[in-house]
Amino acid sequence: MPNPYREIFAVPGAAGFSAAGFLGRMPVAMMSIGVVTMISEITGRYGLAGALAATLALSGAVIGPQVSRLVDLHGQRRVLRPAVLFALTAIAGLLLSAERGWPDWLMFVCAACGGCVPSLGSMIRSRWANIYRGEPRRLHTAYSFESVVDELCFILGPIIAIGLSTTWFPEAGPLVAACFLASGVFWLTAQRATEPTPQPRGDDHSRRSALRSPALRILVTTGVFSGVIFSSVDVVTVAFAEEQGHKSAASLVLATYAAGSCLAGAVFGLMHLTGPPARRWLLGVCAMAASVLPLPFVGGLGWLTGVLFIAGLAIAPTGVTIMSLIQHHVPRAKLTEGMTWASTGIATGIALGAFVSGRVVDRAGAEVAYAVPGIAGVTAVALAFLGYRHVVPAQRAETIPPAQGGTDADGQDGGERRENDGREEDGRHSQPVA
Repeated sequence: MPNPYREIFAVPGAAGFSAAGFLGRMPVAMMSIGVVTMISEITGRYGLAGALAATLALSGAVIGPQVSRLVDLHGQRRVLRPAVLFALTAIAGLLLSAERGWPDWLMFVCAACGGCVPSLGSMIRSRWANIYRGEPRRLHTAYSFESVVDELCFILGPIIAIGLSTTWFPEAGPLVAACFLASGVFWLTAQRATEPTPQPRGDDHSRRSALRSPALRILVTTGVFSGVIFSSVDVVTVAFAEEQGHKSAASLVLATYAAGSCLAGAVFGLMHLTGPPARRWLLGVCAMAASVLPLPFVGGLGWLTGVLFIAGLAIAPTGVTIMSLIQHHVPRAKLTEGMTWASTGIATGIALGAFVSGRVVDRAGAEVAYAVPGIAGVTAVALAFLGYRHVVPAQRAETIPPAQGGTDADGQDGGERRENDGREEDGRHSQPVA
């Protein structure tokens, strides 16, 4: 029986850039929770810890899409290396400020500058899209594999970050995360053969942001509240485990959350579904929301572990579907930027969730704070239903024959050809890109 995962790595260089992406994405799972653990260990102030993690994430949400837009224009190597050097300098300043007890405002400045971290997940998915353009089944498998890699990062990352910061020294978790970031980016950018060709934009319309697509705006907005779910679960779980007298166990509990998503993503990659991706996305958002509603009622770490494992099952399939929808709505010349906007929505929610949940923990305790992801989930569902009509039209276009504007031989569509002709493609009536 053919193995879809083995097939996607038949292309030379695929294993190398995917491995570099795994290493470079570890800080996504390590940095925020590492900062929360570091600051809580040094000062005992969860409000400050959550605010710093929120600043770091929000900065990445603002800067990340701009870095990706430059990548689309100039290439990964030319942009990622200087960006990551700037981010590493800022992270070093944050660690020194925390260790030496320098003023809080200085830590916030360093956290804001530390957000200049490239979206490695978008860079890797852009390489897969460049390789398997016009092969939707293999691209689906590749995206599913990368979702599994994301979840492996979230399984291992919190264990490493929390474990190092609680058993070695408080700054150890973020420090190791910075080392992973530097290694992953420089390894990835050394691999030139699979790097997508830059796509210069020669007119005013083509220079406009991918966020002009209404469908992308809906995906990003809904992603904000998904990010609130993720970060609030992280922050509150650390506090809940401390209240239970087992703070170091938080990393294992959060690893179970990611393990559920990892398992679901691996199975999802073996499936070749033919229904509308927009419907799968809506169901996924509903499942994520429903699965976190029981969290305020868990009585101990055992029950919490089981609930979070089930909650994790909805994450990866929903994320894979979002990337597929972006393929449908965003022209290839803006693909990296479009994928990064999706990550930006989640990062913004991570910032908001870390800040709000940290404050609620300080004032009311962890059990009450578990209401934060539930409220965020219900809000995400409401937004998904309200915006669903903007996502659906591109799915109807999948059945249109090529003569009427469907995809051509290389998997590209009239939307990209219109952009190359200098006319605006805002995604409102776009055809599928892949």
